[in-house]
Amino acid sequence: MSSFSYLKPAGLLLTSSIIDPGLYYFWFPFSPCTAVMFFAHCLAVAMLAVAGAMQTHAKAVFAHFIVGNSASSTPADWNDDINKAKAAGIDGFALNIAPGVSYTNTQLTNAYQAANAIGGFSLFLSFDYLATGPWVASDVINTIETYAGNPSQYRYNNQPLVSTFEGTNNIGDWPNIKAATGCFFVPDWTSLGPAGFQNQAGTADGAFSWDAWPQYPNAEVQSDEAWRSALGSKPYMMGVPPWFYTNLPGKNWLWPSNDLWYNRWQQAIQYQPELVEIISWNDYGESHYIGPIRSPGIPSGAARYVDNMPHDDWRAFLPFYIAAYKNGNTSVPAIPSEKLIYYYRLNPATSCSDGGTTGNSAPDGQTTYPAAQAEPDVIGLDVVVQSPADVQVQIRGGVTTSLRATNAGINHFDVPFNGQLGVVAFSVSRNGQGVLGSTGPAITTNCVDGLVNWNVYVGGSG
Repeated sequence: MSSFSYLKPAGLLLTSSIIDPGLYYFWFPFSPCTAVMFFAHCLAVAMLAVAGAMQTHAKAVFAHFIVGNSASSTPADWNDDINKAKAAGIDGFALNIAPGVSYTNTQLTNAYQAANAIGGFSLFLSFDYLATGPWVASDVINTIETYAGNPSQYRYNNQPLVSTFEGTNNIGDWPNIKAATGCFFVPDWTSLGPAGFQNQAGTADGAFSWDAWPQYPNAEVQSDEAWRSALGSKPYMMGVPPWFYTNLPGKNWLWPSNDLWYNRWQQAIQYQPELVEIISWNDYGESHYIGPIRSPGIPSGAARYVDNMPHDDWRAFLPFYIAAYKNGNTSVPAIPSEKLIYYYRLNPATSCSDGGTTGNSAPDGQTTYPAAQAEPDVIGLDVVVQSPADVQVQIRGGVTTSLRATNAGINHFDVPFNGQLGVVAFSVSRNGQGVLGSTGPAITTNCVDGLVNWNVYVGGSG
């Protein structure tokens, strides 16, 4: 068992957990401008302030939304998704769209109409060049122009922000697309690497990196500094995922993810990128969804490892993570209630066939390892408390693992389950009094189709 703490950059309030207790207030003197003789002066100052604010780009957090998984989505579904994301502190969706999909425009219209009506939630387009093939430049222009005028369109530099998923063979299309649409272009050309991207930097206004998962045996992503260096003063959109496992035609691997959600947010708080994109809201096939499971959107072949494996509770701590990221960890909101979340696989690594799943991606030329080595049998546990508390984990009434949440704020733990089977009970107490409690589903050797499910169950309390 191990506990992870964040090493704070100099000057930050954070000591050993994401969030420090206390609410910091800042008071700004101002003139009431009540005298008529000062009215014009105050109005001029206010207008200058507004103009300055329009040139300032507040940090923002988006979630990657696969529109291709939304064929059956209704306007009510879009309302529900947006309201759930907004409640978690997410600022908007990056709408991943592939060419030649018949329902794309219907679902984009539903998305923008819902966001327009709800308010306070933004959208931008992300053109996928791999899912069904490359986009034709004229179709990209038409799609941007169709939706850019919506009130919910996210704008950077007062330009509609546009992104991609790859598309490095079509880089030459973008000078004309940008000229025609006036978009602010932040592509994901991760396959080029930071150095290769730098050679194309004149085309892009910023970059989004899909290199957001560590390769085993690394515990953390290593490339963010290189991307920032390659971009210079241009904005960097950092990817933050919670998990990765896929077993679909042509792709069958996992990346080490037991500590990923916690560690990646720590990195975002440390690096302070201009933008963050959560990967993802609804990519069920790669097991990194944090939105609700909508069964019609599950790709063929993925239901085995997605059904009955909710990830919704990963959103529970987002308000804390996002607040710390946005304010540079200099002030955070008070902790209104204490919470715990837990996440673990329901099958021990050696309980059934590994299904040929590897640790790391052979198609990407990465050195592969046995899946059981890259993703050991561990229960992840995050607890946010207002003051130090005791945490206990017990599997099927067996030996209790006792932990101490020493920090007011988020405390992260790993608890190996070492082949133990049965339901998992979690409790948080203080001075002998129960504070939180929850019971997670059983760890079992009953494997769907005889294959270990390398996806994770996420639950919580509070």
